[in-house]
Amino acid sequence: MSAPIPGLPPDDRDLSPHTGWTRAHWVAVATHLLRSVRPHTSPGHARIELPGPHSSYGPDSDALEGYARTFLLAAFLVAGERGHDPHGFLDRYRAGLVAGTDPTGPEAWPRPDRVAQAKVEAASIALGLMLTRPWLWDRMRPEEQARVVDWLATVVGESYPPINWVWFQIIVEEFLRSVGGPWEPADLASGLAVHASLRREQGWLSDGSERSYDHYCGWALHFYPLVWAHLAQEGPDPALVERWRADLRRYLHDHVHHIGADGAPLFQGRSLTYRMASAAPLWVGAWTGATELDPGLARRAASGVLRHFVHHGAPDADGLLTLGWHGAWPRMRQSYSGAGSPYWAAKGFFGLLMPEEHPVWSAPERPLPVERGDFRRTVVSPGWIVSGTVDDGVVRVVNHGTDHGTEGEPATDAPLYARLGYSTSTSPVLVGEGVDSPLDHSVVVLDDRGRATHRTGFTSLGVDDDGVAAVGRSRWRSHWVEPDDDHGRDHGSGRRGDVRPGPMVEVWSLVRGADEVRVVRVGRDTGPADRADHDVRVGGWPVPLGSASTSLVRVLSAAGPVETGSAHLEDVTPLAAVTLVPWVRTRLASGGVLVCLVRLADRAGETALPTAWTTDTRAGVTWPDGNVSSIDL
Repeated sequence: MSAPIPGLPPDDRDLSPHTGWTRAHWVAVATHLLRSVRPHTSPGHARIELPGPHSSYGPDSDALEGYARTFLLAAFLVAGERGHDPHGFLDRYRAGLVAGTDPTGPEAWPRPDRVAQAKVEAASIALGLMLTRPWLWDRMRPEEQARVVDWLATVVGESYPPINWVWFQIIVEEFLRSVGGPWEPADLASGLAVHASLRREQGWLSDGSERSYDHYCGWALHFYPLVWAHLAQEGPDPALVERWRADLRRYLHDHVHHIGADGAPLFQGRSLTYRMASAAPLWVGAWTGATELDPGLARRAASGVLRHFVHHGAPDADGLLTLGWHGAWPRMRQSYSGAGSPYWAAKGFFGLLMPEEHPVWSAPERPLPVERGDFRRTVVSPGWIVSGTVDDGVVRVVNHGTDHGTEGEPATDAPLYARLGYSTSTSPVLVGEGVDSPLDHSVVVLDDRGRATHRTGFTSLGVDDDGVAAVGRSRWRSHWVEPDDDHGRDHGSGRRGDVRPGPMVEVWSLVRGADEVRVVRVGRDTGPADRADHDVRVGGWPVPLGSASTSLVRVLSAAGPVETGSAHLEDVTPLAAVTLVPWVRTRLASGGVLVCLVRLADRAGETALPTAWTTDTRAGVTWPDGNVSSIDL
């Protein structure tokens, strides 16, 4: 349930017929978030110590994180109001800046060259200082400024992992350059080279060398380059900036198709506790003009995301963003997540930098793609088929390209990356037996103990659309993993361990609307693990008990007897106390083919089932409307 937001104005259904929300609603939520952290602020204002578990970096880092991320929110709010600050936010953050950068003071921050997470938070501080310079930095005493420069300058020459983190160094050194502090051109050049290496097809970027496609593409890898280019004293090559603009324009066409009619973003990828940060690339596109989206559509998408979370308990009754999705659910966090981490949600408020008269705030809202009608898209880089249905407003992704891994390198399946499907209304099973032995949205081989194989390291064979259905393909050497007893960092990848190979598995997905026809072939190769019959299980969508959706797995073609069932799993996702996962199980001879219907649909919108046929070389589907799809096996 949502908690009241002080100062939240009435809905404006003339300007915003879909959400009712305007810029004034965003200001009210931002103000409420900032005022609500005050009881958790240290006397010198440098530490914001929020309730909840600590990250692997420890309480000092977490307290810095609470300061830096809420400061970024304050910077967007005050800069967007051209310095108008009736609540005195910048005075408090200025005091905290002075206290936190005093190396001998009781509230001294951990240094970026000593604590890795401080490198991240330094960037939020630097960006906030650039945006609020006339009202904060320029009013500090020279000795205070020097202390801040000394703390930030510890990033110069430091090594950063080759992921979105390189932008943290670029942003900090850009601020240092702007105030006459130390900076190193080689650091910027190195970071830009890393960013270039992450670019993929059709405007997408992978957050690292692995197949790491997730919201970081939008809230980090598209966010920082154009923001930096706008703020930099000496901007990068104009041709490079235009490349970034073109990438963002193309990406936003996909991104806006990943939001459900209820405003829920796609539940996939790590750091989901950042919640409304998923709105950030929409605002950056509007702010820079690097978008082809109607401004009313961009606002409808962003406001839909914010309104979704506010109406589902984020922030909570105390006005705090907790570790979780809607309400608090700390078990979905990664090891780097502390109680201050959710405030990277601040990036979703970037739109406040634009005044009320900007078209993104003044244009009438336009409906989301999923509100205009059913759609189907293929997204090449992550290997996704995206399907939205207007009847229930749900967006589904069938995944044949993303696992946060590398082809040919086996590991356990990371639930937020390696499942065969994700949606805006479901969560994969994130804890318990269903993680080490995948069940939901899976194709697995079971051993004598009933343990399931994993698919990470698969070969992606692409996605395309023939006009009747979209088809995705992947194949992999299935493998059982006894994961190492490693409680170290969790940055999204599956876990390593002792691997026992299983048979080859090939999967084709034919997608139309709410339906996926999943064609499975097992054991076609001639390796030792392929020369036997195989116990195969296909898992369906994990749906919250009591939701409006139903999850169905139905065998359309099989050579032998079929067993069916449904697992009732308790407290395994942040969406519900109980999650239902249907499954089917059968025995396949080596090279055998199984065809299943996997459906996630509104109960009221249930339709007839497709039919399927197979031969030695082909499989086909006749859809309920008479259209036919076939694939070459």
